[in-house]
Amino acid sequence: MKTRYYLLGIALCSVTGLGLTSCDNDEFLDVIAYDVVDEAASYESRANAKKALNGVYDMVFPNDTYDGDWGFKPNLFTGCHPTIDTQATGWDKNWNVQAWNPNSSELLAGWKHVYAGICRANDFLEKLKEYPEDVVGADTKKYLEAEGRCLRGFFYHWLATTFGRVPMLATGENGANTPEKARAATYTEMWDFIIEDFTEANKLFGDKWTPMDNEYGRCTKGMALAYLGDAYMWKAYRMGEGSNGIAPHEGNTDNIEGCYQKARDCFKQILDSHTYKLNESFTTLWDPASAWGPETIWCEQLDEGNNWGKWDNLTSKLMLKWYTACPENGGWGSLYLSWEWYSCYEKGDKRRAGSCYTGAVPQINPDDPAYDPQYEGWIEPAVYGVNPYLQEVLGKGGAGTATKQFHFNNGEWAPAIWSSKMWRTASADYKSWGDGHWSPTPIYWKRLPNVMLDYAECCFRLGQPAEGWKQINELRNRAFGKLEDGKEAALTSKYLPYYNSFAEWVGRTEWTQEQINDSVAAGVSIATFAGGPFIKTRTEYPIPFGSNGAVVEDAETYYTRYAAAKGFTKPVWQVAVNTERRKEFNCEWCLRPDMQKSGFMAEHVAVNYPKRSVDDLKDVPWTNRDYDYNDLKMDMPIPEDEIIKNPLCDQNEAYRN
Repeated sequence: MKTRYYLLGIALCSVTGLGLTSCDNDEFLDVIAYDVVDEAASYESRANAKKALNGVYDMVFPNDTYDGDWGFKPNLFTGCHPTIDTQATGWDKNWNVQAWNPNSSELLAGWKHVYAGICRANDFLEKLKEYPEDVVGADTKKYLEAEGRCLRGFFYHWLATTFGRVPMLATGENGANTPEKARAATYTEMWDFIIEDFTEANKLFGDKWTPMDNEYGRCTKGMALAYLGDAYMWKAYRMGEGSNGIAPHEGNTDNIEGCYQKARDCFKQILDSHTYKLNESFTTLWDPASAWGPETIWCEQLDEGNNWGKWDNLTSKLMLKWYTACPENGGWGSLYLSWEWYSCYEKGDKRRAGSCYTGAVPQINPDDPAYDPQYEGWIEPAVYGVNPYLQEVLGKGGAGTATKQFHFNNGEWAPAIWSSKMWRTASADYKSWGDGHWSPTPIYWKRLPNVMLDYAECCFRLGQPAEGWKQINELRNRAFGKLEDGKEAALTSKYLPYYNSFAEWVGRTEWTQEQINDSVAAGVSIATFAGGPFIKTRTEYPIPFGSNGAVVEDAETYYTRYAAAKGFTKPVWQVAVNTERRKEFNCEWCLRPDMQKSGFMAEHVAVNYPKRSVDDLKDVPWTNRDYDYNDLKMDMPIPEDEIIKNPLCDQNEAYRN
């Protein structure tokens, strides 16, 4: 276990300008150099004291030591695939059918990665006690402790929401001096440890909401409160229906309602601070011009910097476009989106067009509402058979191409829908091996909608439904483009230039007639090409701004009807909150944890993915679920490597022999 960790210590590289964030900063690409400080020098100045924490920040990003995939694997597999809303082929498909096991390499890689971060945080917090305040400054020392606690809490949050109970290493403990440790005896004990970190961090930040020295990429009060509220919700879940047979800690004095009240208070502080606001357009959240936008609370901002085209620099995450792109466009097939997810949207909800591209499937007839009522006779032309951001047709072949059917056959069947959240700013096909792959990608851990929906859930549970529905209605207004109305010109001016520059950069000044013919043959309307929207001088954003008169039905009215039609047994508010999470957070690693802590996962799988026997998937859109969902398995197995090396650590119930 932790005896095998290679701990670099405190003298590490600066990530200022590369990393985590809570606000806007237009100069996020300026810093490409790394600063190194000797451990002893960290005592000598305020600047060096700040740099000493960078070794902990460094573990928020992927690196070569632990397979280099942190931020995508295992996060996609543990945070999204169990919902079945995201899917995969090859050996990755096990993550859609609860077939992960103690020897799953992704679990071990994530376990090692975050424990390395925790050990670094513990070493830093121990050394920080000795920092002379007259040299580093009293406020700086407070903020550094707050950030160190936030980072440790962040790493533990992933462990706790993925594995359930885990060993809790405290300040000063690391792999060298604590090679063996038992898991927390109860969920409550574990969550109280995490709650204490975020509680103390919040106190240490005081009334300051902006990051220290306005260096966006640092932990903030907003991040501490968002995770503190989240932790209280998890504690409440574990004290009740999510206890998995383990009794609450005997010394616990908080009841479940008290936890939700404390969580609600955390979220209300964030909302009342007005530090954050929704981006006017959901469709722009993964654009380079949206980096560290106003709704971002905690984000892993990945950027190639000056390492374009280098396979050995996994920190730049060049892999993302290959992991997430359509295989016929050069991708590898780790990420697909289900037709069940696709069909859960109402007509006019722009979050769907801002989240995916579909194959050109002839069976979908948008003029025939009788095909399936869930489609409501509506298909989004901007993303049907085409990636409008990169100006690429999906698929290379003729009528038989795999993108021209409901399920793409890439060894196993998977839905012919691909995420635009990560395959957006870099082609996986066109000049992908040269200099045309720059793709600064945000991995959102917490943004304002997370807080709004968590706050809404707490309000519902505490008997304040009007406030809960208010939050959902605000999100739905943004989803239908109502915040874009009247701002179309300003939004176009901000977000369109990148895509025109991209087209010029890669030499795609315009499509050839052959490409247009192929696109039309794939089902894209010829009207799409009127006025030349697919040339470098486009005048309109790929998903045009504005609501176009879309009507937003009241959330309570809509979801009352929706829940009844689908056959849910959970309260309407629970269906509403979690369906909004599906629409808002697909391909974001909070989706499974948020639905699980809400007690909705089992019902979600049963209702949205009923067991089916499907003989020919290419002719029907739906997923063939052939396994029985087991809630116990949502506490994923402690890696076998850990069980062997740490004899004090036992295995989760669902994976014991």
